[in-house]
Amino acid sequence: MNTLPLTYLERPAQAAQGQPVWLLVLMHGVGSNEQDLFGLAPYVPPQFHVISLRAPFAMGMGAYAWFQFTVDADGTRHINVPQEQQARTLVQQTVEQAAAQLNIPPERVVVGGFSQGGIMSLSQLLTQPQTLRAALIWHSRLLPEIAAQHAPAAAFAGKSAWVSHGTYDNVIPLTSAHAIRDKLGALPLQLNYHEYPGAHEIRPEELKASMQWLQDLSQLVQDYDADQ
Repeated sequence: MNTLPLTYLERPAQAAQGQPVWLLVLMHGVGSNEQDLFGLAPYVPPQFHVISLRAPFAMGMGAYAWFQFTVDADGTRHINVPQEQQARTLVQQTVEQAAAQLNIPPERVVVGGFSQGGIMSLSQLLTQPQTLRAALIWHSRLLPEIAAQHAPAAAFAGKSAWVSHGTYDNVIPLTSAHAIRDKLGALPLQLNYHEYPGAHEIRPEELKASMQWLQDLSQLVQDYDADQ
């Protein structure tokens, strides 16, 4: 691919002959970089072209954030709204440009992320559902600051989402996952929600199940297309 708005690493798809190519865009958590979730690329089904993005705001050597935030003593979080808006715009531009360069239509695009990267994935789904087919959200939360920018419910027909969280997550509480579940569960999309006995980490069984979800999602669409 040519230059994209955000720095990235990529693993080209290795789809079988005649098998449609999908795009999976991954976004890391705060304080990490594009190398982090790129380490999951070997586990991603081969029909997916994987790109792992670097967040735009530097925190230190090799450490980046999608936006800065503070946490009150009672756990209330306050985000840097202008940074979040800028990052969300860059993510949208990157997703659309990558898909266009690879000639992959929105119905075969999935965005995914962990923690703050999961926030970006969820926000992309909620505000720009026309740009993608599904979102993969690990250990994340909703941003109340962008609620007014959510697309109308009808825009989510045919979309899918994977949401998983650790029951002992000490960074983002499980109640945040419940809020995502309740929000997405009220929309006309296919929600796969799971809890795992772990902390703020992607457990091996969680990774295996979410990768199987990706495989099933792509196979479902392929089978549907073949029937048309």
